Amino acid sequence: MRGRSGKRLGLILYIILCTVLAYGQVRQADVDDFARNYAFQERIPLAEVEEILSKAEFQNSIIEKMERPAEKTLTWERYRSIFLTEDRINAGVKFWNENLIELENISNNSGIPEEIILGIIGVETFFGTRKGTYRVLDALYTLGFGYPPRSSYFKAELAKFLELCKNEGLDPLTIKGSYAGAMGYCQFMPTSYLAYAKSYDGMGGIDLINNVDDAMASVANYLKVHRWDPSGRITTKAMVAADAQTLSKQSTRPRHSTSHYGALGYAPEDGSTIDETVTLIEFENEAENEYWFCMNNFYVITRYNHSPLYALAVYQLGAAIKERKFPK
Repeated sequence: MRGRSGKRLGLILYIILCTVLAYGQVRQADVDDFARNYAFQERIPLAEVEEILSKAEFQNSIIEKMERPAEKTLTWERYRSIFLTEDRINAGVKFWNENLIELENISNNSGIPEEIILGIIGVETFFGTRKGTYRVLDALYTLGFGYPPRSSYFKAELAKFLELCKNEGLDPLTIKGSYAGAMGYCQFMPTSYLAYAKSYDGMGGIDLINNVDDAMASVANYLKVHRWDPSGRITTKAMVAADAQTLSKQSTRPRHSTSHYGALGYAPEDGSTIDETVTLIEFENEAENEYWFCMNNFYVITRYNHSPLYALAVYQLGAAIKERKFPK
């Protein structure tokens, strides 16, 4: 078995190496075209853009991580074990206590539950303690010019990053974030930063990198804009009958009624008799898989990150923090 495992690991590493070699090329002509177009569109000196881009560094490790994100390689059981830990839950309670008044105000004004805001910040950055070690400029440069499958997207994000730095007076050479270029407590991409970031006190200037109040307000605003329903449920686990029909892959967007799935052999584990529009998502485990009824608010969380694994981790981490803070 060790021999087979070793060969399999070797094959995986070989594929990753080939991918890096295939993608790990930056054509200076592409960088020059980007600089000219951006300078023209923003009506700024070309030399100013070229000066910034000349200091960007291509990093192979970024390409490697793009090729094997946790959401696509881990079972739900293993993914959950990363985020539902005693340390993270306790850190969430501490974070809640430290930001009690601001979090309550944000929740009341937006309709987003406090524990969901905490769940997102907890999953994204362990409550601000793990904001990323890559320069955002390097990440977006590497992926925009050295990763063809998504080069258009990351070039657009690079343009928005330069715009953001100019608008907010940020230094593009020093800001750090994730390998994909996400920033701050809530890991907003530049486009999301510009579109959804919100100042907590409304005094102008939005800092998601150092200002936790702005970060919490921005998470809430993102979910609110994406149509969070304050009166709606999020998700509930499903019981599976012995003769339940096998499901095809389900959309993350709710499309069928609970009774529709009931006829197929799936019922809410909490005994709910509410017939509402849901989707039923299967989560792979090492042994027995789990099935969860997911409502519109679950879908809204997947607008933050499209992975159902992510959304369920956010929900469960938030629930665990709330339970720890308010034990029954």
